[in-house]
Amino acid sequence: MKNKLKLYFNAAQSAKIGIWDHNLKKSSTYWDAVTKCILEVPEDFIPVLGSGIGFYTEGKNRDRIKFLIDQAINQGIPFSETFQITTAKNNIKYVECICQVVFKKGKPRRLLGTFQDITKEQNLINEMQLSVEKFSSIFSSANDAIFIFDISNGNITDCNPRISELTGYATTELIGLHHSKLFPANYNNEIENILNQNTEEDNYTVKESYIQTKSGTILPVEIASGKKFNVRDKNYLVCFFRDISERKSDESYMNMLSLAVSETTDTIIIADPNGKTVWANKAYLELTGFSLDEIVGNTPGFLSKGPETNQHTTDIMRQAIKDKKSIKVTILNYKKNKEKYWYDLNINPVFDKENTLINYIGVGRDITVRKEKELELNKLLEVTNDQNNKLFNFAHIISHNIRSHSSNLSMVLEVMKDTHDVEEKISYIDLFEEATDKLSQTIEFLNEIITIQKSNNIEKKEIRLKDEIEKIKNTLSLIIKESKITVIDNIPEDLTLCVIPAYLESILLNLFTNAIKYKSPNRTTILEIDYEVKEQYTIISFKDNGLGINLEKNGHKIFGMYKTFHDHSDARGIGLFITKNQIEAMKGKIEVESEVGVGSTFKIYLNEK
Repeated sequence: MKNKLKLYFNAAQSAKIGIWDHNLKKSSTYWDAVTKCILEVPEDFIPVLGSGIGFYTEGKNRDRIKFLIDQAINQGIPFSETFQITTAKNNIKYVECICQVVFKKGKPRRLLGTFQDITKEQNLINEMQLSVEKFSSIFSSANDAIFIFDISNGNITDCNPRISELTGYATTELIGLHHSKLFPANYNNEIENILNQNTEEDNYTVKESYIQTKSGTILPVEIASGKKFNVRDKNYLVCFFRDISERKSDESYMNMLSLAVSETTDTIIIADPNGKTVWANKAYLELTGFSLDEIVGNTPGFLSKGPETNQHTTDIMRQAIKDKKSIKVTILNYKKNKEKYWYDLNINPVFDKENTLINYIGVGRDITVRKEKELELNKLLEVTNDQNNKLFNFAHIISHNIRSHSSNLSMVLEVMKDTHDVEEKISYIDLFEEATDKLSQTIEFLNEIITIQKSNNIEKKEIRLKDEIEKIKNTLSLIIKESKITVIDNIPEDLTLCVIPAYLESILLNLFTNAIKYKSPNRTTILEIDYEVKEQYTIISFKDNGLGINLEKNGHKIFGMYKTFHDHSDARGIGLFITKNQIEAMKGKIEVESEVGVGSTFKIYLNEK
């Protein structure tokens, strides 16, 4: 047992997850090295019950942990929450604290938990919230006039103050107004086509048109429409208006454009109608390492493509250019020196007054740093969640499986104690020895699995299902006899399964004991075990005629943790949760059919591929 706990602690430490333990009976507290490291206390720091409370930031964080610890101690309620703490070195951190309650004779005796530093993840969330606030600020203070309209009816649902300055309408007059009211009558069809193109194709476009102010003045404007978005099953489109009265002069417009494309930090590349490069700005040349002579006459995608460039994204861009449509993509490109970089790119076709295609303009930005951090964070979160799930699952496997065996041992001892016949007592020794051997084998299995989990490489083994069922029947022989349950085993002798043995043992134990626990007092209990092969699954079914479960009421939570559906003294609400996790870990699934007063059928789908 000590070796198993040592392996568990080592696994937690390797995942940088702290372990803590409050023994309520002995009033003793234990923190491992990871927990002390997170709290930035010396290695020789000796915690006492309640000494950790002072690290939680004063206010709602400290009040909350006090409340949850009190609930755990007095009511046995576990918890899992995120808190802000102030370490011994006065550093602010965010941690995830998970607490499980160990009961003895129905009363909480120990609090066992994990402690993990999630400061980086929480800071990212805070940054995202700040970005939302920045967006709101930009929306309100942007130089461009912005309005958002409901695609279903064309009415304006929101706008920024700049549009009031541009149109002369008050904000209250604009909200609910149909967007067509902002344009001269002879431009309505053109505007409708622009907006319809965006709502149907979800493209980003920039068009020039005219807007009519409240006073009747006609102003030339540039209309930029972004991608549509959905909120609560309603589609909306964002449109940007910019007054271009001062730049309608060709000379002024060209000077402004030339300055913008030359000095902007965004990359700009211009291609002819065939997609061949005719010009690129300084930012593009500096990013890629190519000279203007090297890129002119070539397609930008041909020069930037590399081994890891996504072909699907490349095909989408090629098709958009062929269809003369705008497109926005994120793609992995290569510089001249073969260095990789992530690139956000907007490509827009440019047409003349006769709607003839003149050029394509690509505006891009190097997002390598952001993308790498995003990929790194996703990988870290995936690994952390995976490790947490594995550790959590194994902790419950250990408690659940060993409890099944210990209950069986207790029953044998009780029978031996109640009989005064020496020969009868001796006859139970074989059962006791078999039960202890089974317990030892279970511990060895669990120890082996934890070792395998540390290396993230669980291997399945081929077993004969008939043999495993017989082992469970022998292990539970006394319980089966006392419960007067009839087991009908239709599994053929040669049926083999590729499974994790310890998982299968736990699954069989749980389904057998559930059929016994929840038998009907009104009839002889029958448990029928059958099988079928369907596509890539071998389906093992356990059908009983017990109490049954109200699936209409409880179907959504039947496999949840700590969920019980009958008033049984030995119910813990963990068996089916563990069973489901074990089956899914083997790439399978579990289904249940049940009717109150009739019985239940559990179907295990084991993936044989």
